Amino acid sequence: MFNASRRLTLGLGLVLAALSINLLPTAQAAAPQVKSSAPGFYRVMLGDFEVTTLSDGTVALPVDQLLLHTTPAHIKQALADNFETTPLETSVNAFLVNTGAKLVLIDTGTSHYFGPTLGRLQESLKAAGYQPEQVDEIYITHMHMDHVGGLMAGEARAFPNAIVRADQHDADYWLSAVQMDKAPAEHKDAFKNAMTVLEPYVKAGKFQPFNGDTELVPGIKAHASYGHTPGHTTYVIESKGQRLVLWGDLMHVAALQFPDPGVSVKFDSDIPAALAQRKVAFAEAAAHGEMVGAAHLPFPGLGHLRKQGQGYVFVPLNYSVVR
Repeated sequence: MFNASRRLTLGLGLVLAALSINLLPTAQAAAPQVKSSAPGFYRVMLGDFEVTTLSDGTVALPVDQLLLHTTPAHIKQALADNFETTPLETSVNAFLVNTGAKLVLIDTGTSHYFGPTLGRLQESLKAAGYQPEQVDEIYITHMHMDHVGGLMAGEARAFPNAIVRADQHDADYWLSAVQMDKAPAEHKDAFKNAMTVLEPYVKAGKFQPFNGDTELVPGIKAHASYGHTPGHTTYVIESKGQRLVLWGDLMHVAALQFPDPGVSVKFDSDIPAALAQRKVAFAEAAAHGEMVGAAHLPFPGLGHLRKQGQGYVFVPLNYSVVR
């Protein structure tokens, strides 16, 4: 009986051991790398207004070949101090403002004009809970293609119900065949592309230019900031005493231009005028403590400026979940 009992116990032990081995986790093949991010949007409240930054993606810019009033050594060191290098991965941001009465989009991204790492604004807009048909008005900072390219989706207007507004000076320049004929050969495509994406809105009676400082809807004002282009415009958003100034392309490379606003970029059509506008905008932002946003600040491109020595420090907005 003892031997039978012992054999039974031994047998049960072997069975349980076999079961435990089978229940052990088995080795899995390595998970594939995804190598992409989710659609980019970030939302904040400004008084009663909802402001959503929309990412159009990023593009690598050879900033060492684009910046002026500095030296290659200084560019390299400034980028290294910020753990960056050139070509610099540069954000393209647009801003959606819901005033409660109007849904206003400021700039539209690139569409297909600058390659596969950009052109994601529509995806970001939808991920943020909106549809392009809901956009009432579009305000353009200037008519470079990373700001107006997204006006079209193939052969159709990407925002079929929207009125598009931009400064008359930019319209007179970029939509002019005379100006295009005067431009160097390497710049002519910029005119052709601007005409291509704006013409359907013009034909539909949905392009309404303004001239200089103008209140467009209650709480949103256009402010003439000419220099980067002939009609470059910044937009001032204000609700319940809270203020956000959207700079457009007053600046491009934070690591260089905040410490030294005198550093300029070859993209500026009037370099001295753009430099003067940048210096004024930086000084006002630091003096008043207002929130600022820019197209090419790292996404979500919102924060504040603090004076430091002869330059400034950019303080990105603290992350918050809107409730």
